[in-house]
Amino acid sequence: MTDPTPTLDDQHARVVVIGAGQAGLSVAWHLQRLGLVPGTDMVVLDRAPGTGGAWQFRWEALRLGAAHRVHDLPGMHEMGLRFDDADRARPARDVVGEYYRRFEQHHDLRVRRPVQVTSVDRAGSGLCVTTRGADGRVARILADVVVNASGTWGTPFVPWYPGRDVFGGRQVDTTEYRSAAAFAGQDVLVVGGGTSAIGFLLELDGVARSTRWFTRRPTVWSDGSALDVESAVAAVEEQDRAARAGEVLPSIVSGTGTPVSRRIRAGLDRGVLRDEPMFQRFDEDGVVTADGEHVHADAVIWATGFRADLRHLAPLHLRTAKGGVVVSDGRSEDEPRLFLAGYGPQASTIGANRAGRRIARQVMAALDPS
Repeated sequence: MTDPTPTLDDQHARVVVIGAGQAGLSVAWHLQRLGLVPGTDMVVLDRAPGTGGAWQFRWEALRLGAAHRVHDLPGMHEMGLRFDDADRARPARDVVGEYYRRFEQHHDLRVRRPVQVTSVDRAGSGLCVTTRGADGRVARILADVVVNASGTWGTPFVPWYPGRDVFGGRQVDTTEYRSAAAFAGQDVLVVGGGTSAIGFLLELDGVARSTRWFTRRPTVWSDGSALDVESAVAAVEEQDRAARAGEVLPSIVSGTGTPVSRRIRAGLDRGVLRDEPMFQRFDEDGVVTADGEHVHADAVIWATGFRADLRHLAPLHLRTAKGGVVVSDGRSEDEPRLFLAGYGPQASTIGANRAGRRIARQVMAALDPS
């Protein structure tokens, strides 16, 4: 447990929000509307160098669309901003970064960046947030309540498969992918069944010498270009059940299927999007499939999803034997001074928005329980 005795370098804040992506900004905006003053009552910390949350790190070719959609933040419409009106010819990372920058400035949220939160621990009646700035300086903020909105981008999930360590080709995960040009003329394997894997395959088509697509379960294509509402609701309910049970959160896509846009339909018609069962093992220059076929590979792209980035919460000892954290309606069951925004059923951008108001109201109630 952190020594609760303040030092001259310590700051006190009623609320610390960790992360300035969709979930963090939504909660911060609502807290401001409820009377907290950014920079003093409420401190928003972000480890990224710029605005836009995880979007600022995504690959250049990615564009906003049905498969990769960002819902408007609360308070954006009063600024005359809507993502539906954004220029879809521009990289998504540039659009989101610009809109979030204008949002933060307009509402004077005073986000501090780049600031890495290294730990959150109990300290007296509150929580101690230890940070490290770009200059390496360590500082502490003593908070009455912490809202964790750190997302998943910092913890990509790459499963282990036999022989992976002996494979002599290149291996990258989603966070390391920059452009198809880096794989020009190569035999490339893409692993994963989500929208990122599909996007990589479509971008590599005609650039790589060949592509093969391997998935743990058969890809389910949904009719139309948008997610089926009933399937989406069921997937969110499963996320909520897992969060309340302290389990590792399941994939949203596994419960909803993938909508077929015109671009995806064209890829299906060309035979680019033909998934195969996961291979059995690696060898030095490729993989061996379930049917015993050897497939040569110069590179493997792991588009196998993410895990919630909760490493800085380790001192609180919240992780269960099932691998998750017990969270009900955005609040930690084991540490009531901690809220998790954008976690579980709030993971989608619209879910994070809707949860912002609810979590903000709970935070205010926790600050003044009378």
